[in-house]
Amino acid sequence: MRFAGLSARAWGTAIVLLVIALLAPLFLLDRFNTIQFAYVWALAIALIGLNVLTGYSGQISLGNGAFMAIGAYTTAILYFKLKVPYGLTILPAGLIAGLAGYLFGFPALKLSGLYLALATFALALSASPVIKNFDALTNGHEGIVLPTVTDPFGFGLTNEQWLYYLALVIAVLLFVFARAMLGGATGRALRAVRDSETAAAASGISLSQFKTMAFGVSAFYAGIAGSLYATITAYVSPDSFDLPLSLSLLVGMVLGGLATLAGPVVGAAFVVWLPIFAQQAFHNKPDISYGVILVLLMFLLPQGIVGGVRQLLAWYRRRSSDGEPTAEAADLGPAAPPHAAERGTGGS
Repeated sequence: MRFAGLSARAWGTAIVLLVIALLAPLFLLDRFNTIQFAYVWALAIALIGLNVLTGYSGQISLGNGAFMAIGAYTTAILYFKLKVPYGLTILPAGLIAGLAGYLFGFPALKLSGLYLALATFALALSASPVIKNFDALTNGHEGIVLPTVTDPFGFGLTNEQWLYYLALVIAVLLFVFARAMLGGATGRALRAVRDSETAAAASGISLSQFKTMAFGVSAFYAGIAGSLYATITAYVSPDSFDLPLSLSLLVGMVLGGLATLAGPVVGAAFVVWLPIFAQQAFHNKPDISYGVILVLLMFLLPQGIVGGVRQLLAWYRRRSSDGEPTAEAADLGPAAPPHAAERGTGGS
């Protein structure tokens, strides 16, 4: 039995996981782990947007950290300098970043494949120097220290718990929006552009419309994530949004699984927690161990963690004696064909 494209079992699993996520800060997590999971939800939002751009439309981006910087500094300037309540800065942060991404999408139409990757790479490299150059607005190298946020509704939540729930609720809402968008005609058009731009254009799909839209949506999600990142950290500086952040987003997207709906959440968890575990397990060489673990994961799971789970479910379905189809694999989201991003960005 299926409801709105999901099986009853998948709905049940999603509800159970959501209930666990809601109760975890109250009964399972200490203050440190609670704030780390708040970062997970914020980064998951950025990865959902990046997956729309790269996993579904096939446009490789190495510069989404720059759009996170736009969102973070929008919140910082509105909240700290203009005294706008931080809750009212989140949407403007996403909209301003989304507009920047949409405008960047127009010159990006002339680029594809590695050339587009290099252009977005330059975007990531230039973000920090540009922020430092406008020191009258951004405080330059010093950054902006934000007031610590508290529970505005008097629920008795700690600072960490409130930030956790704020990021979680926004992540769930944006996940649902992305699923609705990608499950409809827009998602089919984006996948058509990814698989073959020539065939998509021949089918009447406007390449410019959908490719620039993908950039705008991806940047909007990154801006929301940047706003939450600034609120959680209570500090923004140019060095917070340098090249390693953009590369971490790319790592999380690939680890989670390209063109999957659950992949960004899994990828965000690995981006946040893997360095911490590497530091705890290998005190002297955490960076080396982190790199080794990434190489092993990509070698063992070339389609990402969610892609590997899907393959396992497909194998189980084939081995199932009753022969009835299972829906779990489909519920994880459509798989990206091998080298989909490379094929989809190879413009004619």
